[in-house]
Amino acid sequence: MADSRLPLSRVHHVALITADYPRARRFYLEVMDAEILNESYREERDSHKLDLRLPGGIQLELFSFPSPPPRPSYPEACGLRHLALATPDLDACVALLGARGAAPEPIRVDEFTGARFTFLADPDGTPIELYEVTD
Repeated sequence: MADSRLPLSRVHHVALITADYPRARRFYLEVMDAEILNESYREERDSHKLDLRLPGGIQLELFSFPSPPPRPSYPEACGLRHLALATPDLDACVALLGARGAAPEPIRVDEFTGARFTFLADPDGTPIELYEVTD
């Protein structure tokens, strides 16, 4: 085989589990501007599955399961640390999110790249980073 690297092109989607499906559904639709691609309920598992597309084409799968364990810590739990979303205008994102009742943290500057960023959390405490990309 001439090229021994995996032929990967991008992240297809990120899957999240919620403890409160209606609350998380509302957050991603109304606060994060997601659009529904598909929504289903699996009765045998008592589980919802919601396929979403965020602005920029980012896809999320939102699942609900009865009594999922809570996230152990924020954001240093083993596994997925946070979901990072790129934006060309961090100030506009922070203003819109604040107007929608979300509470982004104060804007910080990445000590290595000089880029500005902030964090907010979804209703289940999943950390969401907004990272300003200006190129």
